[in-house]
Amino acid sequence: MYEIGNQIKTQPFNGKNVRKLLKNDALEVLSITLETGSVLPEHTSPRDATLIVLEGALDFHIQEETYFLEYLEVFSFPKETLHWVEGKANTRFLIIR
Repeated sequence: MYEIGNQIKTQPFNGKNVRKLLKNDALEVLSITLETGSVLPEHTSPRDATLIVLEGALDFHIQEETYFLEYLEVFSFPKETLHWVEGKANTRFLIIR
């Protein structure tokens, strides 16, 4: 029942890369990497979400505002709100929703 994985550590920085680490009725965890200059296009989240930067830096664009986030910063945002993300360096982050 216990499992140690290296999915986050081994996820490449080639453009954008999204991996679903966990999904059940209550929770979804996504691991995302963005290569410098890569963009996660405009989209919405089906639930309120929290983003945690594990490595690098990104610009988070939401409601005509831009938030610069870097290593170990946390950003929460509401469901169903259009947003997009741009990698300012090779960036690794989690989305928990």
